[in-house]
Amino acid sequence: MAAEPLPEVAAVYWRPRVDARRLARRERWWTAYSFAHVGPFLGIAALLMALQPLAFPLAAICVAHAVLIPMLYASRGANVVRSKATGTEAAQARALGLLGDLVGHDARELHARTGLVLERGELGVWLVGPAGAILVRPGGRRADCWCVRVAEPDIPPADRIAHLLLALRADEAGFATVSNLAFSGAVRRVRGRIPREMRPALDAAAKAAR
Repeated sequence: MAAEPLPEVAAVYWRPRVDARRLARRERWWTAYSFAHVGPFLGIAALLMALQPLAFPLAAICVAHAVLIPMLYASRGANVVRSKATGTEAAQARALGLLGDLVGHDARELHARTGLVLERGELGVWLVGPAGAILVRPGGRRADCWCVRVAEPDIPPADRIAHLLLALRADEAGFATVSNLAFSGAVRRVRGRIPREMRPALDAAAKAAR
């Protein structure tokens, strides 16, 4: 826990400060919320088949909706680490130099391949991107996707990552408090929706979280 919370926390004074217990509760809530959307479609499909097997096409449509909804949620979560390229190549090169000074060799190499920076924290293992971060929880099976607004939208992606990384290191709980939870669910669901080149970073985070 940082001695001084992030200044941005004051702007979301109505949110309770995130800790491991509150985060686990939000994850359970997210699971229940997702089931509340998926469960009725599965129930209707089962009821249709029980009442009239010839209603199979309608039942199949209900099952397709039940499958599609979690995929859409996972896609929304994956969007938090998609690159939003801005600035010139020269500005990005300078920003990469700054970012390289903040992380070790392994993290620099992983960022060069995937565009994400791996950072270990108390809540789990983070993958920081230009517009948000993925938190792989202890055990390596669940991922929480966080969307974070950067105050200066026109800075290069590497500068965005550096800003978010410094905020995360300064106050991990505050970082999670000011961020918006876009998705919480199985790592495999997020892995299937993020760009292929980013998947090694998620694999590395899941391995580090086990």
